[in-house]
Amino acid sequence: MESNYTYKDAFSELQQIVSEIETGDVNVDELADKIKRASQLILICKAKLTSSEEEVNALLAKLQETDQSTSEPD
Repeated sequence: MESNYTYKDAFSELQQIVSEIETGDVNVDELADKIKRASQLILICKAKLTSSEEEVNALLAKLQETDQSTSEPD
């Protein structure tokens, strides 16, 4: 998988492929390759979203710990 892709780049390329398929701009010979590429891009997007979610959850947990430790009486 291409880890150097940003979410924005992968999603943009995915949108382009979907648009081409929807408008019929893809011939039958290219369709399988386009679908394969789209599935790769979906995996990239999913990995980026999962990673971001994990980072946000870790930050929220850290903030919650900090709030609890500062609100406890000495």
